[in-house]
Amino acid sequence: MFDYGMFQFSSKEEVIEKSIACWNPGKTKFWRDAGIDLVIDRREGYLIYDMNGKRLIDLHINGGTFNFGHRNTELVGALKTALDRFDIGNHWFPSVARTALAEALVKVCPGFDYAFFAPGGAEAIDVAIKSARYTTQRRKVISIIKGYHGHSGLSVATGDSRFSKIFLSDRPDEFTQVPFNDLGAMERALSAQDIAAVILETIPATYGFPMPHEGYNRSVKALCEKYGALYIADEVQTGLLRTGEMWGWQSYGVQPDIFVSAKGISGGIYPFAVTMLTKKTGAWMEEDGAAHISTSGGAEPGCFVALKVLEILQRPEVRANVQYLTRYFSDAFHDIIRSDGDVVVGLRQKGVVIGVEFAHHEGGVHASRALYENGVWAIFSSLDKRVLQFKPGVLMSSALAEEVVDRFRVAIPRMRELIARAPSARSAA
Repeated sequence: MFDYGMFQFSSKEEVIEKSIACWNPGKTKFWRDAGIDLVIDRREGYLIYDMNGKRLIDLHINGGTFNFGHRNTELVGALKTALDRFDIGNHWFPSVARTALAEALVKVCPGFDYAFFAPGGAEAIDVAIKSARYTTQRRKVISIIKGYHGHSGLSVATGDSRFSKIFLSDRPDEFTQVPFNDLGAMERALSAQDIAAVILETIPATYGFPMPHEGYNRSVKALCEKYGALYIADEVQTGLLRTGEMWGWQSYGVQPDIFVSAKGISGGIYPFAVTMLTKKTGAWMEEDGAAHISTSGGAEPGCFVALKVLEILQRPEVRANVQYLTRYFSDAFHDIIRSDGDVVVGLRQKGVVIGVEFAHHEGGVHASRALYENGVWAIFSSLDKRVLQFKPGVLMSSALAEEVVDRFRVAIPRMRELIARAPSARSAA
């Protein structure tokens, strides 16, 4: 019997059956059919444990949500401190917690003046798009093919058609997509001078972390300025020191007009997201501060957690650890490519934003399973299944990093076995 106080289950199998019946049949059946029967129970640091006790090193970290690991003690302490005095608060009034966090964010976000809070990244993206439309008095938005910015009304329209068409949310009259790293296509789309904003993940995550060409981000910003559009940076997976700088856009020398942070700023403890705005792009709040209302945006316990996240990220030893992990994994994977180049063919990396590229067209899927069987959880890119999203957290120890590489090497023969049994790219086509 698995007893959690307010609920009990007799077995993991019961959880899976009831998950199919009552929660999400598609997701649950997908993982079951893929041979990954994970039901996460205990978790601590960068380790997660299946209900049956299987230990896994977490390199998925839910898109950067667990950048500091699971149940980080400092973040848990911050939340407990907040709950001694605060609840989510009332969004209509000034708040000591929201004001303190907004001021802290402005200090670490050069060129920005306002922090607008939301409970999740999709709503924060919606606020970014609304702000761009208000500022430019234009409606149209450009994003990249196979981009991803969330699942709400406006954010889903910017992403891959897989996520928009199923809900009849594709809007070709308002949302245009162009290939990533194609400046010619970007300029053609902007040249009509009717675009409110270009929205870009600094490094597109769901697309498998393809790296921007040299100068690409800066050139897109220059094109935006040329044609009167705004540049929105989606920093949900690339912010918070993951590229080696506090914000990914700083790593590429570009100054956005608006940017969004989510997932990691919650610490994995309390849902949180923020849209950073300038005086210009946040001017709608002067006209009507209630034009966008978010009842639980900036919930006060979450502000305490986010403040602690920012404090930890500014410690010199954390930046030094990111530099160490960057070098260590780069060296390790280039060595793996040399020794096992029939399986692993490429590395996409900026800091601890890492995509491992496989020769097989679904190599990332098979690698996920092989690593799962060998004590590591990393997820493939859903929009480029050749790529494994490999995301160490910024506080990962050298000992755990070494264990990850050792387990990856041990899993390579199993990867070969799974790939050999899978359809070839030609037959799959």
